[in-house]
Amino acid sequence: MDARIGESGRTGSVGGGSDGAGYMGFVGVTTGGSSINRVFPRWAEILGLPIDRLVGYDLPLDADDAQYRDLVKRIRDDPAHRGALVTTHKLRLYQAAHDLFDEVDEFAQLCGEISSIAKRDGRLVGGAKDPLTAGLAVRDFLPDNHFGAIGAEVVCLGAGGAGTALVWYLGQRADRPRRIVCTDTDPSRLAHLRGVVERGGLPADLVRYLPVTDPAEIVALLDALPDGSLVVNATGLGKDRPGTPLPSGVRLPRDGYAWDFNYRGSLEFLHQAREQQDERGLTVVDGWRYFIHGWSQAIAEIFDVPVDPPTVRRLSAAAEAVR
Repeated sequence: MDARIGESGRTGSVGGGSDGAGYMGFVGVTTGGSSINRVFPRWAEILGLPIDRLVGYDLPLDADDAQYRDLVKRIRDDPAHRGALVTTHKLRLYQAAHDLFDEVDEFAQLCGEISSIAKRDGRLVGGAKDPLTAGLAVRDFLPDNHFGAIGAEVVCLGAGGAGTALVWYLGQRADRPRRIVCTDTDPSRLAHLRGVVERGGLPADLVRYLPVTDPAEIVALLDALPDGSLVVNATGLGKDRPGTPLPSGVRLPRDGYAWDFNYRGSLEFLHQAREQQDERGLTVVDGWRYFIHGWSQAIAEIFDVPVDPPTVRRLSAAAEAVR
C-alpha cells in the first residue's frame, strides 16, 4: 500500500483486501468516524450483498494528483475490490484520474466529479450520483411546490461537488426556486459551478455566484432572503474541519429551512440553526437522510441491486438502530 494513503474504517473481517468474496471502499477524509462502519454489515445482510466488509481510505484535503491516481489504480487492479463511494474528494478525483476510467457517466462528465466507482465486466466505471441523492433528501423534508407556492429562494454555502449537485437538482424541479445564490471562498469552485450551469442549459438568471471574503456579505445575503427560504451548509465545515460558514449572530429566514449536509463532527452550523429554531419557526435538518440516500444509491450502482423506496425504509431503520 502507498504510505501516502491512510486506510481506516474497516468493518466485518479485517485483512489486506484479497481474501473471501471481496470488499468495498470508502474514500474520504476521516472515514473511521462514519456511521457506515457500523451500518454496512447490516445493510449487506438486508441486500444480500456478496461481501460484508468496508475499507476506508483517508486522503488529506490537499492530496496531490499522484495520491488520487494511486488509489484509483489500486481499486482497478485488485480483483477483490468491488468498487468505492467517494465523498469529499469527488471533484479532485475526477480532475486527477478520470482518464483511468473506461467509462464515466453523463453527469460525471458534465460536473467533473466522481462519487461512485464500480466495475462492469472488467471495465472501471465512474458515476456521479449526487443530484439523485440531493433530490431524494430534499423531498424527504421540503413540501411539493414549496418554491412555486411562496417564491422562496435558496442560499447554498459551498460550491463543491455536493453544492453543485444540489443546484443542478433544484434547477430541474418543476417548482424551481426564484433564485439560488451559491457562495464560496474559492472563486475557482464558483467558476466550475457556472460552467456546469451553462453547459447543462439551466436558465442564466437562476444562479448568482458570490465569492465571499467578508462575513458581512453572508449577513446581508441572509437578511434579504424571503420567508420560507432554504439555507444549506455544503462547505464541509463542521465535519472535515471545525467551523461554520455562518457568522455569529446571523438570522436565518423566518419559517425557512436550514439544512446541514453533515450529520457528524462538530456541526457548528447545525447548532446555530437549532438555537434560533423556535424563534424563527425554522425546520432544521441534518445530513442523516442525505447519508442514507448517498450510500444506498452508491451500493445499488456498485453491486447492481435494486434499491426501491420500501428497501430504503428498511435500510434507514437498520441504520437508525446503530446511529
